Amino acid sequence: MLIDSYDRVVDYIRVSVTERCNFRCQYCMPEKPFSWVPKENLLSFEELFEFMKVAIDEGVKKIRITGGEPLLREDLDTFIKMISDYAPDIDLAMTSNAFLLKGTAQRLKDAGLKRINVSIDTLKPEVAQAIAGKDVLKNVLEGVEEALKVGLKVKANMVPMKGMNADEIFDVLEYCRERDITVRFIEYMENAYAKANISKLSGQEVLTSLGEKYNFTSEGYDGASPAKYYRLDDGYRFGIIEPYGDDFCKQCNRIRLTAEGNLIPCLYFDEAMSIAESVKKGDIKTAAAVLKEVVRTKPEKNRWGGEDDEVSTRAFYETGG
Repeated sequence: MLIDSYDRVVDYIRVSVTERCNFRCQYCMPEKPFSWVPKENLLSFEELFEFMKVAIDEGVKKIRITGGEPLLREDLDTFIKMISDYAPDIDLAMTSNAFLLKGTAQRLKDAGLKRINVSIDTLKPEVAQAIAGKDVLKNVLEGVEEALKVGLKVKANMVPMKGMNADEIFDVLEYCRERDITVRFIEYMENAYAKANISKLSGQEVLTSLGEKYNFTSEGYDGASPAKYYRLDDGYRFGIIEPYGDDFCKQCNRIRLTAEGNLIPCLYFDEAMSIAESVKKGDIKTAAAVLKEVVRTKPEKNRWGGEDDEVSTRAFYETGG
C-alpha cells in the first residue's frame, strides 16, 4: 500500500500516453505549431506496462489513460489489454476528447476499458469550432453515442467560459441527463499555455444559474473525487470542480505519469521524478523506489489556494489535466 506523509492512501495513477492532441482548445493549448516530443523519447507500451505492474503490486486500484489525446497513440487497445489481463479487477478508465471514439469504442471495451470521460463544452458546432480550433462537434457526439452503445460508462466535463459557452450549461446538463451521463462543470484553470482573454464562470456562478431552473441538494465530495456533487429532485447528479480551492486535497489519492516517464505528485506542482531510465534498463527495483519517494513527498495541498493568484506553468496536455 502506498501512503504519503499526510496518511493519504495513494491508489490512483493517471498515465499520459502522448502529449499530442488533435484539438487546439483555447483553455489548454491554442497555439500551433507545437514542438512535439520525438516518439523515441516516449516510453513504449511495454515499458509503461512494466511500471503499471509495479504500481498495481504496490496497491494502485485505478488507472486512467490520458494525453494529450490518448486515441492518437497507435494500438492503444493493446496497452489497455496488457493492464486488464494482468489485473482484471483494476478500475481502468480513459479521458478523451471523443473525436476518434466512434471507430475505437468497441476495441477499447473489448480490451478491458470500463469507463471514459469526455469533454462536452458545447452543443453548438460553431462554438465547438471556436473552442477547439476546428469543426469537431459531430465526431464528438457520435463518439459519445458509440461509447454508450458498446457499454462504456461515460462521464462528461464542461469548462464554462463567459462570452463563449456559459449560456449552454442548461443544454449540456439536459443532454447528459437524457443519456444518464454525469456531467462535471470545471472552473477554467489559468495556465501559461491558454489564451489570455478567457473569462471563467465560477462554480458558484454555475450553481446560481442552475438554481434558477432546478432544485438540487448538495452531497459534497464523493470519496477522493475533486468534484462536489449535487442531486436534482429527479435523482440526476452533477458535479462542480473548483481547482482554486484546496478542500479536495485532503482526500487526494492520485499521482500522474507522463509519456516520457516523469512521475508527478500533484497537477499544480512542477516537481517530478523520472522512472524512464530505470524502466528502460529493466531496473524495476529502482522504479519502485522512485514511486515510493514521489508518494512520500506528495504535497499536502495545491498552490492555488492562497492569495498569490498563481498561474500554473504545467502543460496540462502533457499530464491529462
